[in-house]
Amino acid sequence: MKISDICTREIVMADTRASLKEAATLMREQHVGTLLVVASDGGGMQAVGILTDRDLVIEAMARGLDAAQTSIGRLAEGKLAVVRESASVDDAIAAMKERGVRRLLVANEKGELDGIVSLDDLLDVLAHEMSQLARAVRGGLEREAAERAPLHQSEPRAVRIPACSYV
Repeated sequence: MKISDICTREIVMADTRASLKEAATLMREQHVGTLLVVASDGGGMQAVGILTDRDLVIEAMARGLDAAQTSIGRLAEGKLAVVRESASVDDAIAAMKERGVRRLLVANEKGELDGIVSLDDLLDVLAHEMSQLARAVRGGLEREAAERAPLHQSEPRAVRIPACSYV
């Protein structure tokens, strides 16, 4: 499975000069936990970092930063990790591990921003695959039970197991 199949295509952006309070408000209004932080240059906008709700708590609140006066650029600069949309789930996991991040920007083959993928997105995919694998195993056991007659026609025996204590 390619990252392009699971990434979120709608990215909420905020200018690097926006305050932490404005960022928190935007996150609340848009129901997101991540903002792409952008800076305006002569030719348009340039991605400069990512700001997460975790950054707001761990960095801003814990340090007692003034949310109305502190710009998000102070927390978000340089926090960019990018993977190509053709990357596999394994590639994305390796990139997250290597960079120590929970989110990756997703770029198309031209290098243009196309989406974002989070650790939660990857966990959802892996959980779904594990669920499908479990169904395959259950299906095999059910097929086997339906196709194979018992060797003997005997009554099931009850077995008494002594209670055990847990440490």
